[in-house]
Amino acid sequence: MDAPKVSILIPVYNRNKYIAECIQSALDQTFADFEIVIVDNHSDDGTWEICQSYAAQDSRIRIFRNEANIGPVRNWKRCFDEARGRYGKLLFSDDLIYPEFL
Repeated sequence: MDAPKVSILIPVYNRNKYIAECIQSALDQTFADFEIVIVDNHSDDGTWEICQSYAAQDSRIRIFRNEANIGPVRNWKRCFDEARGRYGKLLFSDDLIYPEFL
């Protein structure tokens, strides 16, 4: 499989109220050559299960979970480390992007 042009990177921790809408805003892009990389920083509020549900429905979503909370900056770095795209867009888990963003 060819690497995507863009990686949308979503670091997340305990955002069960926001993560579904965040992921959906990334999926709704009009530009098609992208992946979504989600790294869960060991959430304990159901966030991980929501991420798993989305990943099961769309192969563009790749999810990872830290065995322990590693802090925000190291979690952001892990997103970049897991990315395969030529370009990256950091999307915080309580934010949204318009469909034409990419």
